[in-house]
Amino acid sequence: MSHVKAGCILCGYLKLLPMFLMVFPGMMSRILYPDVVACVTPSECQKYCGATVGCSNIAYPKLVVELMPNGLRGLMLSVMLASLMSSLTSIFNSASTLFTMDIYTKIRKQASEQELMLAGRVFILALIGVSIAWIPIVQSAQSGQLFDYIQSITSYLGPPIAAVFLLAIFCKRVNEQGAFYGLVVGLLLGLARMITEFAYGTGSCVTPSQCPKIICGVHYLYFALILFGISCIIILGVSLMTTPIEDKHLYRLCWSLRNSTEERIDLESDNWTSPEEEPPSEDPEPPQEVGCFRKAYNWFCGFEQKSALRLSPEEQAALDKKLTDTSEHPLWKNVVNANAIILLAVAVFLHGFFG
Repeated sequence: MSHVKAGCILCGYLKLLPMFLMVFPGMMSRILYPDVVACVTPSECQKYCGATVGCSNIAYPKLVVELMPNGLRGLMLSVMLASLMSSLTSIFNSASTLFTMDIYTKIRKQASEQELMLAGRVFILALIGVSIAWIPIVQSAQSGQLFDYIQSITSYLGPPIAAVFLLAIFCKRVNEQGAFYGLVVGLLLGLARMITEFAYGTGSCVTPSQCPKIICGVHYLYFALILFGISCIIILGVSLMTTPIEDKHLYRLCWSLRNSTEERIDLESDNWTSPEEEPPSEDPEPPQEVGCFRKAYNWFCGFEQKSALRLSPEEQAALDKKLTDTSEHPLWKNVVNANAIILLAVAVFLHGFFG
C-alpha cells in the first residue's frame, strides 16, 4: 500500500512541472517574439503559423530554434520527437490491448493467442489511419489552437469517467447499472457538444461561432463541471433504484472496506467457466522445425511460443495473499503521509503565488 501511495505522490510532484516547463516558456516566447507568437492581425498570424487566431502553437519550437546553439538545438528537437513517439506508441498499445481483451474476445471467445496478437496489430494499423484522417479536424477545432483542443476534448469525454471512478471508490452503494447509465448519458452529452462544436466551429473574437447558445454558450471548462455533476446524479440515482452489490464482492475495492482482510469473491466468478486443462503429458512432442522465413515472421509478429511457468497451489495461494495485503510499514507510512502533506502545501502555495 505504501508503494501505491508513493506512486500517486510522485505523479503529484510531476504534475507541478508543467507550470515551469510549459507555461513559463510560453510567456517568455510571447515576450521575446511579440510579432510572431503574440500576433494580433489574422493575416499576420496566417503568414507566420497558418492559424488566424494566434501562433501559440509555435511558441516552444520558436524558443528552441532561435535561442539554443546548434548541438543543443538538435538534442532538444530529438527529445521533442522522442517524447511524441513514446506517447503515441503507449497510446496505441493501450488501445490495442483494450480492443483485443475487452471487445475482440467477446466476438471470438475461442481465439488463440496468435489470433489475438494479430488482431491487436491490425487494430493498431487501423488506429494509425484514423489518427492521420483526424488531423484536419484537429486543425479546424478550437481555431487550430492545440492546447485548447486537448482541454476541450478532455472536458467533453473525461467527466463521466472521472465520476464513475470517484463514486465507485468512495461510495460502495454504486453498482454496475448506475455506472453504465451514468457513462452512457454523460458520454452522449459530451459527444453532442463536441460534434456540434466541430460542425459550427468555435469561432474567435473576429468571427464569432454560429453554434447554438444552448449547446455552446458555456465555456468548455464550465461544461465539464456541469457534465460531471449530471453524471454523478445519474450514477447515484440509478444505483439507489437497483440492487446493491454485496460487501463480499467489494473487499479492498472501495474506501470503507479498504482495510478488510476477508476473502473477496469476484462478481463474475459464479458465471465464469474456465477451460479444462489437459494434464501434462510425460513425453511431450518435440516442436516442429520451421523455415527461416517463418521464424522471422513469428519473431516480427510476436508469435513465439514459450512454455509458461506453472505455480503450485501453495505458491499461488502465497501470491494471492501478497497481492491482497494492504498492511503498511509504520516508517514508510509516515514518510508517504508527510510527503502528501508537503505536496498539498506546495500546490496551494504555487496556486496562490502564481494565480
